[in-house]
Amino acid sequence: MRKGNPSLIGIVARRIIAFSLLAMILEIGVVFADYWFDDDKLSVLMLQQETEILSQAITMEDGLPTFSADREFRERYVDLDGRAGAIYVRVRTASGSILFSDCTTECAEHFLPLSINAPSFWKRTIEEGKPFSVAGGQSFERDGESVLVELAIVKDPNGFMYGALLREMFDSMIVPMTLMFCLVVGATIWSIRSALRPVAMAVKAADAIDPRDSGARLPITRMPEEIERLVSAVNRLLARVADLVQSQKVFSSSIAHEIRTPVSIAKMELSRIDDPRARNAERDLDALTHILEQLTSLARADTVDPSAYERGNLSEIGAEVAQATAPFVFDQDRSIEFVDHGTTPVKVIPALVENMLRNLIENAVKHNPPGTRIVLTCGPGPQVSVEDDGKGMVDLPELNEDLGYVKRSGQLGLGLKIVHRIAELHKAKISYDTAPNRGTKITIDLASAA
Repeated sequence: MRKGNPSLIGIVARRIIAFSLLAMILEIGVVFADYWFDDDKLSVLMLQQETEILSQAITMEDGLPTFSADREFRERYVDLDGRAGAIYVRVRTASGSILFSDCTTECAEHFLPLSINAPSFWKRTIEEGKPFSVAGGQSFERDGESVLVELAIVKDPNGFMYGALLREMFDSMIVPMTLMFCLVVGATIWSIRSALRPVAMAVKAADAIDPRDSGARLPITRMPEEIERLVSAVNRLLARVADLVQSQKVFSSSIAHEIRTPVSIAKMELSRIDDPRARNAERDLDALTHILEQLTSLARADTVDPSAYERGNLSEIGAEVAQATAPFVFDQDRSIEFVDHGTTPVKVIPALVENMLRNLIENAVKHNPPGTRIVLTCGPGPQVSVEDDGKGMVDLPELNEDLGYVKRSGQLGLGLKIVHRIAELHKAKISYDTAPNRGTKITIDLASAA
């Protein structure tokens, strides 16, 4: 099974996603390297994030700040489970009043003296390198009261550096770039859909083109420039094809008309010759004339003007065809009957419907033995049928798109080709009911033309 071609939206979307993800990875890598190799920036980021977490435990009671050390606090800053390093926390007011402290001499060693009016943020390095050994503090406002949260981290036993780095990546890079990525992909898909909307309209127009309309062209309104050039090239191709088809139609009609005259003259000359071979030649010329008439009918069916359709009565058309073909049928030692079950008006080209029914009757006469009974039935509803009680069709040969179909006898089935072409012009359905020695019934349903 042939795999379908990928859509333009899919191709562009996949490439945008791939390059956007690559850009995100590269940008995250650059930012990560910027922080990782700058110990001062990374340690400041770590202290700021950890002091902000500690500040969430500061509350106001009776207008005074308090600090609540809950279980989460102990798990994060106190219970180190024997890990190397240490963490010290002190929370105090601007005036030097201590709200919380888990250190004694370490506080004096690492933090600012209580008598000093601390800045909004400070930091000092205890020991160079990673894992970090730093101390610092940050001031926070609570109902107008300034509270300083101080933190000393020695050998970073809980990996605060990695947490700070990941949080910074997530807040500053991953979330914004993900939003931008979604917006870019969404806007790109929307833009491509909008740009291809005229192309979809052109596809519908191409499917709706009537091959009989030589002036049919694809619309190029609001087309993207690159696609407009392609559609314009297709329109030029349609114009050349229309000219070629028109030339072939003129040729088919003209040659059938031009040959008919010399054939008629030849028949007149043969009629004056009293010889059995002359009669055989006349029969051959009659067969040739019949083929020329069918070729002419086929050519006319291919040159139908869409304005030729009109509301018609199938019963009236059927009655006229039965009356017109009766002499021919009786002369060939067959019989014909017309049955009318009542039909509904349909939009057809009456001359073509007459031609279609005439071909079905002529086929029934030609391919069945003398004494065959032929019935032309109209209705019920928008359908007609031609039925015979002859030998039936041995097979239903496949249609050949170039001319007609080739029967077992090797002859060309132009009659049924004409029938199929006229039915196609009226969007009618053809059904066959046949069996050897039980006759054939060909029904044409014109419900789509109602």
